Order: sequence, then structure tokens, then C-alpha cells
Amino acid sequence: MAIDRSYVEENARELERMRALVERVGEDELQAPVNPHWTVAGVLGHIAFWDGRALTLGRKIEQGVPFSPSDREPEDVDWINDASRPLIHAIEPREVARLALRVAEETDGLVASLPPDRMYPNNDASPLNALRAAHRSEHLDDIESALGTPGGPSRPS
Repeated sequence: MAIDRSYVEENARELERMRALVERVGEDELQAPVNPHWTVAGVLGHIAFWDGRALTLGRKIEQGVPFSPSDREPEDVDWINDASRPLIHAIEPREVARLALRVAEETDGLVASLPPDRMYPNNDASPLNALRAAHRSEHLDDIESALGTPGGPSRPS
């Protein structure tokens, strides 16, 4: 049975998409609302938060530390997102955008180096989803929609 490592390329693709967005948006765009609760910078911080969780779980694999029941993601994560939102929005927008890139780079590097059979989707019991791209893509789509153009410079409002 072949081990699926397609997540490495998919993660790299969405990381580059995020990098291009961060490089092209200005300060006003970073502070623009994506929805009633989150700004562009806030959504990038949200991505960093969840990539940071993956990074922490990946370090457990790297160090041979077994997962505990508390490593499982709860079914409803709304309270986690709600609790982290004020902290994320307290970070200067450009800095949180840079942080999102740094955490994503580090997470992708670690995930690519780990045994695929220790992570979801190759291991259904693992709390670490190696496919970071899916979460990033969903939120990058939201950001691009809020800014008015997918993948290009945003249009004036």
C-alpha cells in the first residue's frame, strides 16, 4: 500500500498563496473586515494559531511523545476561535501576517519530515492532520473574497 504524501505539495501551494497575499496587501487591507468578527490580519492569525497546534503535535511525533486524549481536537472549536480572537486582533496587523507565514513555514517543514503513517490522513487515529492546505485554502478564499479579487491586487471599494 502506497503512503500518501500529496499533502507536502498541497501545503507548499497554499503557503505560497498565503505568501503572495501577505506581500501584496497593504496596511488598510490587513485591517479590512472579512466578516463581522475577523479582519484580514485576524484570519491570518487564526491560521497561525491552528498551524501552531499542528506544529506542537508534530513535535510530539518528532520527540516520540505519545498523544494523549487531550490532544484530540474537540468537535466544536467555536469557543477556541472566540477565545483566541481578541488576542489575535491585539497583534499589530503586519506582524501577525508575518507570524502566520513563519508558523506555516515551520509547520510545513516539520510535517514534511515526519513519518506519514503517524499523521492523518494516513493514520485515522492521529490528531495531527498533515494537510494544512485545506484549512489555509478555506480562509484564503474568504480573505480574497472580502478584498474583492482572488489572487490579484484588490480592487478599490
